[in-house]
Amino acid sequence: MSKYDIIIIGSGLGGLQCGYILGKRGYKVLLLERQAQPGGCMQSYRRHGESLDTGMHYVGGLGEGNCLHSTFKYMGLTDLPWVELDPTGFDRVTIGQKTFRYAKGHEAFVETLANEFPAERKGLMDYAATMREVGNHLFDAIKPRDEVDFFTTSLFASSTYDYLHETFKDELLINALCGSSLKMELAKETLPLYNFAQANNSFVQGSYRLQGDGNLIVNHLLNAIRSFGGELVCNAEVEELIEKDGKLVAARCSNGETYEGDIFISNAHPAVTCDLVKESTKLKKVYRNRIGRLENTYGMFTVSLVVKPGQLKYFNWNQYIYKQPNVWDYYKSEDAVSGILISCRVPEGVLLADDPDARILDILTPLPWERISRWADTTVGHRGDDYRAFKEQLADECIALAETFIPNLHSMVEARYSSTPLTYRDYTLTPNGSAYGVRKDYHNPMMTLLSAKTPIPNLLLTGQSLTLHGLLGVTMTSLFTVAEIIGKEEAWKITQTV
Repeated sequence: MSKYDIIIIGSGLGGLQCGYILGKRGYKVLLLERQAQPGGCMQSYRRHGESLDTGMHYVGGLGEGNCLHSTFKYMGLTDLPWVELDPTGFDRVTIGQKTFRYAKGHEAFVETLANEFPAERKGLMDYAATMREVGNHLFDAIKPRDEVDFFTTSLFASSTYDYLHETFKDELLINALCGSSLKMELAKETLPLYNFAQANNSFVQGSYRLQGDGNLIVNHLLNAIRSFGGELVCNAEVEELIEKDGKLVAARCSNGETYEGDIFISNAHPAVTCDLVKESTKLKKVYRNRIGRLENTYGMFTVSLVVKPGQLKYFNWNQYIYKQPNVWDYYKSEDAVSGILISCRVPEGVLLADDPDARILDILTPLPWERISRWADTTVGHRGDDYRAFKEQLADECIALAETFIPNLHSMVEARYSSTPLTYRDYTLTPNGSAYGVRKDYHNPMMTLLSAKTPIPNLLLTGQSLTLHGLLGVTMTSLFTVAEIIGKEEAWKITQTV
């Protein structure tokens, strides 16, 4: 048995980023991945001769001086082929017959929407100021000598829904401002203002897609980890984390191997992590119960379309479509799909100035667990005809709604592939196939915002369930996690100008 400085359970973005930072600092890193392919929700898969993404659609804040630039530059990720989305409308929200644009930059964002809602200009300016202020303090939890407790900041304990209704009078504008939030769970009863403002701020700073698939990120980080002397073992599902004298000493895996380590980082869901520690003097019942009781956000239904050549031009923005101004509630209905995101993959090997054809479209819509729980005891490829018919119906409904933006889309489709939260559950072990991890609750932020530290001193958590989801949130929590090992000062330096 080899001994490693760091053993990371799971090779999703959080695990890879922790592995990169620690490997670069000379730690001997091992990543253990239960699947045959690394990457978690960042990985891509091949169908019909095309590479399709699972969870990578766009990211904000990569421009110089923006919230993610320094950290991504430190990891070499700014060198990937990023394409900036249309600055005059990177997100476009259609509600009924009316379309609203999100423009790049806080001032342009305000102006564009104030032209549609002139009576709401002051509220828009206040909202933009709130976004900017939150974004300026993204990494405060690791800021050296910072005397403010990051996790008790008032925006964690403030309601997004209440804030918007206190700031704006026009219900249509509130719907327009929330219409791009398929990238988070819009739960009016729980969503903290911090999470809403932080995520949206990064995209207003500037939004980008990869000219290529999510494996570009996975392979870049993994190649670097290997160059630092780190290792990845796939098909190695961790079955038990073994504790001795109050500390973890080894990970026993499904491949028959046991790997010894000094520090363990789990990129798995916190509840899954607790289940891996079978016997412990440190992980008490009260902690296990607390983690086990946490609610999870809803999952997503995705239909990926391979478009026939010459049928559709690439469009350089994200298109959101809603039948009605009910963006906070539409997903609760079991009627036909009434809200979607359409994401157009950047064509490879071409210049956008040449007005290239689109080849891959992803259409996403929320899918609560209750609608698919009858198949909870099934596995991939063995769910039955009823499940296949259910997916086909949902795919048809998504395409029908998309046709309000792309007429005759159904006739352009060469092939289509769909996934549900069951797919994500079985591939990533995320409970109920949750898209955004643990549901954060402004009523009780200290219970739903998780620290990287656990009661076991050498077991740390990372990933979207801790504080914030998405590429932004996972990057943020990766730094929170490694700060427990390398110290706040060193972690803070990564976030500053390189």
